[in-house]
Amino acid sequence: MAFFETTRPAAAGARFFEPVRHLAHRVRAWNARRETRAALSRLSDHELDDIGLVRGDIDTL
Repeated sequence: MAFFETTRPAAAGARFFEPVRHLAHRVRAWNARRETRAALSRLSDHELDDIGLVRGDIDTL
């Protein structure tokens, strides 16, 4: 009877996909910031003042 090793070390796969995971994380973070800036841009100056921001602060988020 023949015996075949069918397991592979997980580290090799993890190293391969880590840059992809990192890129996906960065894209999600960029999109979250983009959506936040868009939502804040729709607020009036009075509403921004209520949360302690001025319109110029939106670009720094």
